[in-house]
Amino acid sequence: MVKSQQANLKAKSQVQSQGKSQQECKGDKAAANEQQTVSPIDGCVYVSRQLAGKERVNTCVDRAVQAKLSWQATALDTRKVICQRAIDILLSHKEEIGLELSWMMGRPIRYTGGELHGVAERSEYMISVSDEALTTLTLLEKPGLTRYIKREPLGVVLVIAPWNYPFLTAVNAIIPALLAGNCVILKHSAQTPLCAERFYQAFDEAGLPEGVFQFLHLSHESTTELIGCKDINYVAFTGSVEGGIRVEKAALGRFIGVGLELGGKDPAYVRQDADIEKAAETIIDGAFFNSGQSCCGIERVYVHRSVYDEFVAQSVALTLQYKLGRADDPDATLGPMVRTSAADFVRAQVKEAIEQGAVPHIDESLFEMSKEGTAYLAPQILTQVNHQMRVMTEESFGPVMGIMKVSDDQEALELMNDSPFGLTASIFTKDIETGIALGELIETGTFFLNRCDYLDPALAWTGVKQSGRGCSLSQLGFDYLTRPKSFYIKHD
Repeated sequence: MVKSQQANLKAKSQVQSQGKSQQECKGDKAAANEQQTVSPIDGCVYVSRQLAGKERVNTCVDRAVQAKLSWQATALDTRKVICQRAIDILLSHKEEIGLELSWMMGRPIRYTGGELHGVAERSEYMISVSDEALTTLTLLEKPGLTRYIKREPLGVVLVIAPWNYPFLTAVNAIIPALLAGNCVILKHSAQTPLCAERFYQAFDEAGLPEGVFQFLHLSHESTTELIGCKDINYVAFTGSVEGGIRVEKAALGRFIGVGLELGGKDPAYVRQDADIEKAAETIIDGAFFNSGQSCCGIERVYVHRSVYDEFVAQSVALTLQYKLGRADDPDATLGPMVRTSAADFVRAQVKEAIEQGAVPHIDESLFEMSKEGTAYLAPQILTQVNHQMRVMTEESFGPVMGIMKVSDDQEALELMNDSPFGLTASIFTKDIETGIALGELIETGTFFLNRCDYLDPALAWTGVKQSGRGCSLSQLGFDYLTRPKSFYIKHD
């Protein structure tokens, strides 16, 4: 069924995008029980899906409950083989999936296929450490006693995934949850519904038993009701702070685990001894890749005064090399934001900052497609910014970066920590020892030295403050998807 849906969708999307202006496309109305995905490329409806009703939701949950005991009893080696097979199947559809991603969320086609390589890297690592992570803990012997701690699956895991890295964010929870013996229900963003269907297709072809992995297209209201269902044993949510609050409220009083990977306003600090060329190149990529729509993208930079002018000049020169264009244009290196309202939000932040004294360094007219009332937005670098400006304190989630001059390490640390968020932070320096010492003082979930905007699957992916709680990836990620069960055996 999924295969035929994909074939029909591709033809449908091509027809819909021809001969329609953005204004005309916006006139398409969705039925009450219909979910529409409007492509940021041209403002047309790319795909529509019926939302699941209560009966469909109940059936889905019942199937998961019926499947969980059998899947839990399945050998880990078998689970590993099926998960690896599913990832291989996803990769075999890289070109089609890349095109779908471009149309759904606006990332340039030259980059979309790369997301699946990240999916493979994370999945293969989690598969490789699953034996050790899920092994039974045997305690020191005591006369007449056998004691051990088993790691048991939680049961049914609900994964709520966002649109910005739709495969990567989802796979962080899906693969370890399945390896641990849980059943999974995936609710994907309304902007990227085909990702859920692609996962289902891959697991189905890989031979995963019925009911172990399912997906639902749901409204916000239905998602809230599902979180409150007694048969949901864990919720893994990636999204906004506001969305995380709604998830916590929906799970209130149920005493289930809730993993929240939320927002960021990630900082970078360029010390006086940094390699400025490499620092600028790395930070600009971390700020503007995916049109800045990354929870761990660089949004604010602090630069030592002795290298400030050089860093700003190199950053501006690199930014001017981007080509803003349609996501299906192979020459585009910067695509539209996910929707016009998102671009308008960033425009408002930039405009307000300029009114408060910030200096813009990028002439928007050099990026011809950047126009108000569209999702297309030129990248922007601002200087003369401060922490009284929203652009330096409020998550932008778009292609804008503020740069502040600092006098020393202490000032940089204070500014980096002056944020309600704490997902990642980066320092660029040739003095590794000092860099690590400074990293110890930063309030963050992940600290980078001479790098940014990357998830190493061997490291715990976690945040502090409003960036969330819980952990995914690494061996520690399995701890949140299992419960310990202690055995105390007395021998007569």
